[in-house]
This record gives sequence, structure tokens and C-alpha cells, in this order.
Amino acid sequence: MVDPARSRLLEQVRGYHDAKTPASAPFIPGQTPILSSGAVLDADDREALVAAALDMRIAAGGIAAKFESSFARVQKRRKALLTNSGSSANLLALSTLTSPELGDKRLKPGDEVVTVAAGFPTTVNPILQNGLVPVFVDIDLGTYNTTAERVEEAISPRTRAIMIAHTLGNPFPVAEIAELAARHHCYLIEDNCDAVGSTYNGRLTGTFGQLSTVSFYPAHHLTMGEGGALLTSSLKLAKLAKSFRDWGRDCWCEPGEDDRCLRRFDFTLGTLPEGYDHKYVFSHVGYNLKSTDIQAALGLSQLAKLPAFSEARRRNWRQLREGLDGLPGLLLPEPTPGSDPSWFGFVITVLPDAGFDLPDVVGWLEARNIRTRRLFAGNLTRHPAYIGQPQRVVGSLANSDTVTDRTFWIGVYPGITSEMIEYVIGSLKEFVATH
Repeated sequence: MVDPARSRLLEQVRGYHDAKTPASAPFIPGQTPILSSGAVLDADDREALVAAALDMRIAAGGIAAKFESSFARVQKRRKALLTNSGSSANLLALSTLTSPELGDKRLKPGDEVVTVAAGFPTTVNPILQNGLVPVFVDIDLGTYNTTAERVEEAISPRTRAIMIAHTLGNPFPVAEIAELAARHHCYLIEDNCDAVGSTYNGRLTGTFGQLSTVSFYPAHHLTMGEGGALLTSSLKLAKLAKSFRDWGRDCWCEPGEDDRCLRRFDFTLGTLPEGYDHKYVFSHVGYNLKSTDIQAALGLSQLAKLPAFSEARRRNWRQLREGLDGLPGLLLPEPTPGSDPSWFGFVITVLPDAGFDLPDVVGWLEARNIRTRRLFAGNLTRHPAYIGQPQRVVGSLANSDTVTDRTFWIGVYPGITSEMIEYVIGSLKEFVATH
């Protein structure tokens, strides 16, 4: 039944949005910031947030469940579990694989997980947090991803999993690495946080591994402000992940729900008394990584815009790539063969013989209000947090070191206009011509 008061209020919300959102201001070169990333929000998003708040949706409930099913369908996975961040989704993914319910297939302390050195910490941290050993391999310059050959070289009798991110939306050779993982009886976790909508061999990234993860931080393809998701097509892994996400409990009732199994007081588990309330039985050393309905409401509104967002990212990347093609001194990015990336950023490496260094070009761009970012941590093994930690390095990390010293990226997110892209192109050409 339609609530007239609610409808009037939501109309006012849309009016408020229009009043508080100025018409597109003219782009002023050098004054208007060109951000590296950011959320693109409209009246639908504001209305969705307020509507959820009007219903006092202050915890995870029906809207979160609707988002999970909708997002899983869009991402072509059977299950999606909403989390409070993409970092938590990574922690949840790896922790799930340590469950005793997996028997001999579980990951145990001391087991190895192959990953890349040039990445973001939260792809690697869950490995250490679960008592496992990261095995670091190098990447290629240009794609900024590793290769199946490097991963295979890193596999030892102790290797039980592979956990890699698709760098800035550019897929790593995931089909080949998935085949490699299957052949060596390893799990594959795809960190898909930067690559929602990317494809490899015509198939969505995030669908090759047993588990994949997504972030909904404002910088990413879709936003909830904060938030993330774990995806899988394994019902068993989904059940285990839900336990780890929800305090480690054994019960599978939704919040506020009782006795879905009709056996709430019939279980005998652990050394607990017979019939101990199943809602308070814990089968894993878990966490509380849930999100809220208010965040999920924003996510549902954003999800409808994903195709347009992805196309804008591709369009901006193509304009930069074509406009900068052949510019001396700069190594421009290349998509992984067979891929169609939904780009997160446009990555550039200053060549050793360029005649200028990274701080020179970054300073030039920043002075013109063109925001830049490093390629995340560069070589993680050089950071204080990882020095002295259990790890193994296979092969040279020369390219990861090059990224640390000479690589940065600029934005392609949907809030950047064609006029802004042309200014970025012109600024880089002017820099190279004068240095």
C-alpha cells in the first residue's frame, strides 16, 4: 500500500538533491580538479538511502538479501555475501578455506599461497593473518599482472592456494592460472575489487576462481560508501563463508529469524549440553563482517548504472591511450591479450632513459590539479610491515621494483569528462616537450 506521506517526503528528497546539486560547472583547466577516482551519485542514490532510513533499516536485512541475489545474478555467481569492506571480503575468502569442514582440503598454518609482490596490502594480509606463507612473484610491465609461467614456477609441495588481484581492472591471465590451480589441486581466489565488469576470453572476471571478492569503496566501480562482497558458485563454500562472516556461528538463520531448520533445540554439537540453542553455537573462529541495509540500498541503486559506468571507464581509457600513443619517455598500459577491461585507472611508467623522473611528471600534473596515485604499494616486500614476516620470493622482483620507483596512474572514472581527458593529454605532451 502506498504511503502518501512517505511518497511526498521522497519527492522532497529528489527536489533537495536537485537544489543542492549545481548544474555542471564549466571545466576550468588547471583549476577544476581532475580526480583519480570518486563516486558518481545521483537523485536515485539519495532517494534510496533516505527510503532505507525511513524504514529504520539499521542492520542487514531484506535489502541486503536483495542486493546479494541481484549482484550474484549480474556477476554470474550462485551466491554473493555482503561484507563491510572489500578488505573484509578478502579476509573472509581466505579464512573460509581454513574451515575444518573442508577436511584434508582446508588450508593449515604454514601452507603457501602464491600472490604478487606489486599490489595492495589487503590481498596479502589475510594470508599472514591466517598463519599462511605468501609466495611472491613478479609482474610484467605494461599489463602490470603476473603470468601463468611465474605462478607455476612458484608452486611447491606446500602450495595450497593462489590469491591475485586483477590490476587496475586489467585481468591477469585468469583462465590459464585457473587451469594451473586445478592441475595442482590449489584454490584460486580472484581479488576482483578493481575489475567489476572486466572480461577474459569473453567471461567475466570473478567467475574463474572458487571465490572472488569485490569492494564498494567510493573509488570503485559501484559504491556503498563502504562495503564489499564475497562471491562463489559453491554452496558449501558460501555456507562456510556465511558462518565466518557472522561471528563464526553454526546457525544459518537470517538476523531476526528463528528456527529455520526446525531443529533449533535438537542439536548436540561440541561438548555442549544436548539441545543447546543452535543460534548460539559457534563452529568457526569468525568475525562480524556484515554490512547494513542502508548501504545495500545505495548498492542496489548503483547496480542499475553499472553498464554505463563500465562504458565510461573504457571510453576514458581509450581516449587517453590514443591521445598519448607514441609519447616518448612513457610506457603506456596494455590490456592483457584476450581481455576487455573495465578499467580502474590509467597506469604509466617513466622509462629509465626518459630524461626525467617520476617526481618530475607527477609534480607537473599535480600542479595542474590532475590527481595522481602510485600503483598501490609497489613492491610490498620492501614495506616495514612485511620485512621479517614469513614469506618466500620466487625469481626476480625487478619489475615490482620498477613500479615502486617509476610508476603512477591517473583517473578514468565516470566523473571525468572528455574535455578533462584532453587537458590531461595536453598537459603530458607539454611536459614531455619541455623536458
